[in-house]
Amino acid sequence: MQVSVISILRVVATVLFACMAMAVGYWLWVRYELAPWTRDGRVRADIIQISPDVSGFVTDVRVVDNQKVRKGDVLFVIDQPRYGFALQQAQATVANDQAALAEAQREAARDHALSDLVATETSQQGDTRVDQARAALQLAQANAGLARFNLQRTLVRAPVDGTVTNVELQPGNYFTVGHAGMALVDDASLYIDGYFEETKTPYIHPGDPVEVRLMGERTKFRGRVQSLEAAIVDRERQPSPDQVVNVNPTFDWVRLAQRIPVRVRLDNPPAARLIVGRTATVVVLDPHQRSPLYRPFGGLGW
Repeated sequence: MQVSVISILRVVATVLFACMAMAVGYWLWVRYELAPWTRDGRVRADIIQISPDVSGFVTDVRVVDNQKVRKGDVLFVIDQPRYGFALQQAQATVANDQAALAEAQREAARDHALSDLVATETSQQGDTRVDQARAALQLAQANAGLARFNLQRTLVRAPVDGTVTNVELQPGNYFTVGHAGMALVDDASLYIDGYFEETKTPYIHPGDPVEVRLMGERTKFRGRVQSLEAAIVDRERQPSPDQVVNVNPTFDWVRLAQRIPVRVRLDNPPAARLIVGRTATVVVLDPHQRSPLYRPFGGLGW
């Protein structure tokens, strides 16, 4: 009788351990194959390349590396005296052309007043000189406006609130139009990119709540799925010179799931410093329980 009880207990224990092993195996399979979470997340933001709209020597740098700036703050200044002289020259041309137009108008008015004594051809030539002087004045005014605009653009300002980085400018550096002088991180555009395996995307939908934790930080913060990437590069299909699809002839029997970028919009700025490029763990929550396999045994955890 004692042997039978021991045998029954062994069988029960074996069954319990087998059930526990199956449950743990099922949980691990759901967690790593189906549950939409990833450790491959990155902090992202819009990076604005600050470049001058005019060429010249940098005369003043008013920011330092990693400084917070507000929209409209002057970042650096480019050769204002040179563009100030250009504006004075353009304004002088405007004044000269105004005087020339006034003189041409007086001569034309005199010719028309003496129509009986002045040939028609001479009167018409006077009208033509008035039109030419007026056109010259308009051109000079446009050049003066451009010179004024260029003078304003010698003050390179921050287009948005953010943080300047990669500041290596020094007074005396010469810059040409379009050459980037520093980068500006748009603080209002911070978001998280999570790279999820394609097998997990059926459980991710725009609007789903998300929990994010940065590597090295204990604090979790919330966001929502904004969108899933519409396309990724197909490395097995390359263009060919004759416009025929070039398909890689080799095939690896072990195929890894493609990783699809998912953009997460943050609900509130977290207390942790969001340095662009930091690594994050991203867990997509499912308040509607779309899949019975989604949150087994109380959730995903970290």
